[in-house]
Order: sequence, then structure tokens, then C-alpha cells
Amino acid sequence: MNKESKILIVGLGMIGASYAEKLHASGWYVGGISARQSTVDTALKEGIIDCGTIDVTKGFVSSFDIVVFAVYPKLFVEWIEKYQDCFKSGAIITDVTGVKGAIVSKIQDMLRSDVEFIAAHPMAGRETSGISSRNPKVFEGANYIITPTGKNTQQAIDTATEIGRILGFGQISILTPEEHDEMIAFLSQLTHCIAVSLMCSKDSKHLVDYTGDSFRDLTRIANINENMWPELFMLNKEELLSQMDLFEKEFDRLKKAIASGDEATIKQMMITSTERRKLFNKK
Repeated sequence: MNKESKILIVGLGMIGASYAEKLHASGWYVGGISARQSTVDTALKEGIIDCGTIDVTKGFVSSFDIVVFAVYPKLFVEWIEKYQDCFKSGAIITDVTGVKGAIVSKIQDMLRSDVEFIAAHPMAGRETSGISSRNPKVFEGANYIITPTGKNTQQAIDTATEIGRILGFGQISILTPEEHDEMIAFLSQLTHCIAVSLMCSKDSKHLVDYTGDSFRDLTRIANINENMWPELFMLNKEELLSQMDLFEKEFDRLKKAIASGDEATIKQMMITSTERRKLFNKK
């Protein structure tokens, strides 16, 4: 990957536009495709892309060496099925999608042999969406995961790694698609399920006058995109259900300890919780 490489971002929402802004500011030629002309106009006006369109044509897409898909998983698969003839020979494509097992092999199996897909997942984001929510600073020091398969070349892995470095990620990891989905089910999908369940368990419109930071911190991600997250849950259903079972088991253990007055178990669970949480403290 060099400065002669042209990069296309498909999907100029929060993540896609943040990618575009950072890559463009770092000296790369960046193009964009969006479903809305207003989004393309904003991206051009604010200087985060060099060119953009709402129309997918071979003349436009084939001018790019690297293509980053920042769209929902199902739309990503549909796009490849419909438009893969538009890629230039030798192009490398990557993504930002939050599930891998359900899409990586599917796309690699259907993709032309002269185009390579290397999957990646930026572990960063915000609770708001759209180009107006973009903020490349969310990548700084965050985690970035690459999920190669036996069909990937070292060149493609290096390209995905370089994108992560340019964007400013602090930790770049390599996982299999299966390892990724197990991890994401626990660290992200389960936590969103907990936050949503907590907010749905009680009408809180009056409680806002009394709450402290603990409730706000715990439910920050309950402000959720109702179009994207159900799709992610369903595409990783079995792994997510497994992680939910683990949570229910521990929640039930704590509930029973409180009901029976078992302070020793409560304390031990809190000690374990504190020790494990320390590992996540940002340096």
C-alpha cells in the first residue's frame, strides 16, 4: 500500500466517513459511494473525499485499488453479488462489519479470483449515526481486528494492517472469523443486550432526575441503532445465545446469594469482578 493507491469507501455513515476523513487527511486519494446524494455533497463540501457518487458504475469503481465496505453485513453481500464485476483486477477489498462467520466465507467463495477480500473490524464507534457523527479520533488507541482465512495473501493482510495503523488504532490483532465472533458476542453484543434489557425493565422518564453516573455509564450503549443491531444479533445468534446463557448463570448466582444472605459469595463475585475489570483500564 502506497500513496499512489486510491481508496474507495462504500457507505459514508459514521464509521465510513471517519475512515474517509482520516485517510484523506493522511494524504490518500479517497472516493465515496453513498445511497444519499446529500451525504455525498456533504463529504465533498467538507473535504473528506476527493470524489463521490450515488451510482455504482464500473467506470467509477474500477479506478480504485482498495475498497472499504462500511455498510450493514447483508447489504455488503448483496453489493458483491450485484456489482463485483466493477472491481479492477487486483483490487483488495475490506470491511468494517461486526460479524465475520456469516459473511467472510460467503463473500470469498463468490468473489472473482482476481479480487481479494480481507475482513477487518474496527472496535470503535459512537451511539449516533450518519456522516454528521463522524469523528476519526474514535480510532485513536482503539482495537482493530483482522480476520484472515487460508484464502488470504500476506499482501492483503499487510494492507489491512496498514489501514489500521494509518487510522491510529492502538492494538491490531489477528483472529479467525470464529474467534472474532465468540469475542464480539461477549464484549459487544451481550453488553448491548444487557443495556437494552435494563432500559426496558422500568419506565425511567422520571428517574433521570435522580440518577448518578453509574446508571448513565452502564446504559450509554442503550442508545442503539435499531436497524443495524438486530441484523448483527441474528447473524451471530448461536454464539450470542451461548454468551447470554453464561451471563444468566452468573446473574442467577448473585440473585440467589442475595436472597439467601450469602455475603461470602457476593464478596467473592465482587472481588473477581474487580480483578478482571482492572485488565480493561485504559493506559
